[in-house]
Amino acid sequence: MNGAVRFGRFNLVGLLGAALQLALFDLMLNRWHIQGESASAIAVEIAVLHNFLWHERFTWRDRNRPGIRERAMRLCRFHMSNGLLSLVGNTALTYYLVQRLHLPGVPSAAAAVAVCAPLNFLLANRWVYRILKPERSMRPSVPSLRDSAARKSACVT
Repeated sequence: MNGAVRFGRFNLVGLLGAALQLALFDLMLNRWHIQGESASAIAVEIAVLHNFLWHERFTWRDRNRPGIRERAMRLCRFHMSNGLLSLVGNTALTYYLVQRLHLPGVPSAAAAVAVCAPLNFLLANRWVYRILKPERSMRPSVPSLRDSAARKSACVT
């Protein structure tokens, strides 16, 4: 898949995740009266999990290796990169914009998402879903008779 198509897919998933994040943030902030920092952190985590599942099946499906262990490792890398950047970046930026600059909550959260998005793509493309070399067989190689004969003849001069 070429880079432009992948970036488009990333942005589509990201827009869906951002809409989910903002809707959850608004719900928690205005309906359930949860503090902005807590609402932001919870909404980000749910959006991160949403985005991971869609990236697995849509954005980077051609780079997925089968198996629960591989998926768990990708989820771990996704949380360490996109999750951590989104959680810290969105929470800190939203806090600053709302508490310090007294801007409205939802537009502040949207601005934070836009600031974090480009770096998230780079981290996902180059680390989380990096192109892996084919795995070597775990079975020890057994030299063939032809290899043994060639080594013997090379030693005899």
